[in-house]
Amino acid sequence: MNKLSTIQKIYFIGIGGIGMSALARYFKSRGATVSGYDRATTPLVRELEDEGIDVHFDEDVNVIPKDVDVVVYTPAIPADHEELVYYKENNYTVVKRSDVLQWITENSYDICVGGTHGKTTVTTMIAHILRDSGYGCNAFLGGISSNYKTNFWSSDNNVDVIEADEYDRSFLKLSPDVAVITAMDADHLDIYGTVAELEEAFVAFSKKIKQNGCLVSKCGLRRSKDLAAPAHYTYAYDNDAADVYASEIEVVNGSYKYNVVSKDWKLNNVELHMGGLHNIENSIAAITVAKYLRIDDDKIKKAIKNFKGVKRRFEYILGGPNSPLHSWREAGGEGHVLIDDYAHHPAEIKALLSGVKSLYDDELTVIFQPHLYSRTNDLADDFAHSLDMADQVILLPIYPAREVPMEGVTSQLVLDKMQLPQKQILDKNAMLDWVKLYKPKLLVMCGAGDIDALVEPVKEILMQ
Repeated sequence: MNKLSTIQKIYFIGIGGIGMSALARYFKSRGATVSGYDRATTPLVRELEDEGIDVHFDEDVNVIPKDVDVVVYTPAIPADHEELVYYKENNYTVVKRSDVLQWITENSYDICVGGTHGKTTVTTMIAHILRDSGYGCNAFLGGISSNYKTNFWSSDNNVDVIEADEYDRSFLKLSPDVAVITAMDADHLDIYGTVAELEEAFVAFSKKIKQNGCLVSKCGLRRSKDLAAPAHYTYAYDNDAADVYASEIEVVNGSYKYNVVSKDWKLNNVELHMGGLHNIENSIAAITVAKYLRIDDDKIKKAIKNFKGVKRRFEYILGGPNSPLHSWREAGGEGHVLIDDYAHHPAEIKALLSGVKSLYDDELTVIFQPHLYSRTNDLADDFAHSLDMADQVILLPIYPAREVPMEGVTSQLVLDKMQLPQKQILDKNAMLDWVKLYKPKLLVMCGAGDIDALVEPVKEILMQ
């Protein structure tokens, strides 16, 4: 029996998370009564409330629903959370988010995108191509699609496009028909312990691909030869050793034009109106999947051309290729460019800053909020190296998320390893004062914590 058919009432602990909210929207679309808890209101939580989902913000067993069929929690919720403890002690069906995704995908054609970075953009690109072309899919995204202003949509076509999360080994509960692996860099070492164990999990993920399925992976992954799949295609930005790669790349008014080349086919004159050279590479992964699904070339190119990106992935807050300000800057104007990005891993920061520098010659200022004590401690040298690509850097204090402080681990750990002369640590208020005083022309704000709440105040300062 399909487990989903019996779920009429469902409760989410941590409903405001990007993955949890997509599931909440899924069940709401199926007519279930959906409610949940989160520790604070956010724009996303307010959207859920506007959609008819009841959310409360106090950890209180007296207000939680007692007649629910299933309780879903995220691994970020502490084990001693009062509501989680209550439901477990009273023998409710209590499952992780990954369990519900497993139920959803048991009876569908599944395209699952994993990787330590890049997976949100690639997932959203694939889902957008399928939707825009008329192919159709259900989409479970790890970010907000700028085209559709949501992280979930449904379709009559029984195809799921899913962001496959490696944290807590969640992605090993999925069985893809098509899998994408974008990266296997060191991350989540609080879970895996070593890079080797992380890589082993991705190898195991590839082995979950169904018979007659397909794997699309980034060219050059260290365990590439161990990745198992009936069909396997590698992709790269401009490396012709890959099965699929880009050629004749041009930068035109802040956008990119290029060809996508395979040994079996070629897609000419692709246009991407999204910043960042790494997003050309992301588009190649998405195009490879679309070609595997035999979507028409013109429909693929149209979808890539009108792809608006993902919120907080190289997101232009001020300026950008679609802004009148951009052509003004190209002609020597003095307008500000403000880019917001979720980058919270050294490799992501490196790709982000490389992309910015490929488009602009201005002095580059970066405001970065480290995310997690463990990640900062494990990757401090790499963070310092990536941030040194900027002309000046402001570090905010570490955003702890689910972690307690670690002795000796602060943003100072990264600052001390940086070679860049123009660097400092400021708290949020001091950072806003600094922006007000200096008003940098080219500013990138990045991190996975609550730095996004500072983007609008910075924008207002720069617009004054």
